[in-house]
Amino acid sequence: MASGNQVAIVEGVDKSPENVRPAMLEGPFDTHQLLHIDEALSVAERDGGGLHYSVYVGPLHDPVRGAAEALHDKLADPDRSILVAVSPEQRQLEIVTGKLAQEKVPDRSAALVVFSMEAAFGAGQLAGGIITGLRMLAETAASR
Repeated sequence: MASGNQVAIVEGVDKSPENVRPAMLEGPFDTHQLLHIDEALSVAERDGGGLHYSVYVGPLHDPVRGAAEALHDKLADPDRSILVAVSPEQRQLEIVTGKLAQEKVPDRSAALVVFSMEAAFGAGQLAGGIITGLRMLAETAASR
């Protein structure tokens, strides 16, 4: 999935602007959307009840839940982590919470977040849905 947008990538400090090569930004997001998602992740980390938040956007092999759980298990601190895994082409969304994270974000709360995110996705707002989901997860965790 290429978005068609370009960003400048500088390799090394001795490159002049004439030698900067544009590169394709891979994925469904433009630079502005990526910055907003990064900001949402930073806010969730800061204000989200001491948990770690991650987002994966890409294909998830079958079974989708198992694939998302396998990604979650590879995180640095899976017990205190929440993974939002989205596969736009497969129209799949999974939220995986670690053992300690589930105490702050129980399954029922995560299901409500999924509904909100799916509503945004249905309206064509992939980045907006992810940002909303991160905000809701962090608010839920911080309130417990």
